[in-house]
Amino acid sequence: MTISRRGFVAAVPAAGFGRQEPAGAPIRIGSRRELFVDDALIASMRGVRFELGSPVDSGIALQLDRSWEGRFSAYSTVIRDGGIYRLYYRGVPESGNDGNPAEVTCCAESDDGITWWRPQLHFFEVRGAKTNNVILAGSAPYSHNFSPFLDTRPGVPAGERYKALAGVHKTGLAAFVSADGLEWRKLCEEAVFPPQKEYAFDSQNTAFWSEAEGYYVLYFRTWKKISGVNYRWISRATSDDFIRWSEPVEMSFGDAPPEHLYTNQSSPYFRAPHIYTGICARFMPGRQVLDEQQASAIGVDPKYFKDCSDAVLITTRGGNRYVRHFMEAFLRPGVGMENWVSRSNYPALNLVQTGASTMSFYVNRNYGQPTAHLRRYELRLDGLASIKAGYAGGEFTTSPLVFEGSKLELNYSTSAAGGIRVELQDGAGRPLPGRSLSDFNELIGDEIRRVCSWGTGESLAAIAGSPVRVLFSLKDADLFSFRFRE
Repeated sequence: MTISRRGFVAAVPAAGFGRQEPAGAPIRIGSRRELFVDDALIASMRGVRFELGSPVDSGIALQLDRSWEGRFSAYSTVIRDGGIYRLYYRGVPESGNDGNPAEVTCCAESDDGITWWRPQLHFFEVRGAKTNNVILAGSAPYSHNFSPFLDTRPGVPAGERYKALAGVHKTGLAAFVSADGLEWRKLCEEAVFPPQKEYAFDSQNTAFWSEAEGYYVLYFRTWKKISGVNYRWISRATSDDFIRWSEPVEMSFGDAPPEHLYTNQSSPYFRAPHIYTGICARFMPGRQVLDEQQASAIGVDPKYFKDCSDAVLITTRGGNRYVRHFMEAFLRPGVGMENWVSRSNYPALNLVQTGASTMSFYVNRNYGQPTAHLRRYELRLDGLASIKAGYAGGEFTTSPLVFEGSKLELNYSTSAAGGIRVELQDGAGRPLPGRSLSDFNELIGDEIRRVCSWGTGESLAAIAGSPVRVLFSLKDADLFSFRFRE
């Protein structure tokens, strides 16, 4: 590891991850769960398409109505730690400069991710209240965008199980640690990520321990000028110790047209941590929907109704490339003028499981209004996207894969008339004996985890470790994920 002249360390890729395999080499997936949020494993498709998930509005999770919260509460993070869920967010009732002294960091708790309460804490007296749910106050500018995560690095000290980054352009990013997620302290006095002119830092700066890459990863806001337009962009850095960070690299979106992404919300998907997902805020500056009379009617701050925003899905498998497989909104603003104001509809960081077959994400709504709140949206597990076939049917084939395990498990949904069949092929695309489409026991129904079987049974132990292609044949069906397992 070498120190650069700007004080950053040179990034060293983790062995075996993000590495380009030789052309035509099989993709080693082991027993990982694979989602259809990108085409990383797809060799060919016929009569099927990628389908974006459909979040279900599950109502208000938390009304932001305490005197220390209010209409400008924002930048939320949801973390599940065993049997407890924690929701972190900025509280501030009036608009002001980024990092102003009125900003505080709040925490709500839940035992199911659905019903939330405020823990009765006595850490700080805020606006005359000695009992509240404030975990950080009087520490400007760090409550502006305090962004915590649960550190899953093996061997992490008990007192540093929770970590966070916070700061604004002028200060750079400071590191915080906590044993319980409630009482926090600075890891070191100086900024671990120094200020630079091109770094914005004014929204959530999302960090986590990457099991797949073997180091801490940080995604943060920068700017990128394209055809004379200065776009809100995303850059990435890595660290072995959460203190010394690599020289940042700008993220690429491939051929996707540039858009303002105000937050990135990138984190490992909890059921497939090698895939980082982000339900992030797409900001449309100057795209005004409300007139002054409509804005006055809903009580929005006069400075916050001349733009609009929604949520989009971005993903990455590490490195400096995002995939925007879907340019369409993942979550539209919806009915009601209150949803079409500036900086509303900003998703919280992280998806969490909230039922046997469901997961949730949360969205800050009604920004700048007396009715500001956090709303919960529900999806089926792995339901960010799927590969879908209509009634006429279709099929797709993977690239050659090398798997571990003895069974193939699917997460799928069909109509009563639909179904799914699976064929395992050799590297040349020839059906393996006893594993052809005609041998397969068709799947009909709607299940999160269903083991596939052929006429010869379920076990695939005999071919584990050898390259195979998987052909999926679908009719009026969605396939959300698959994995090989024991």
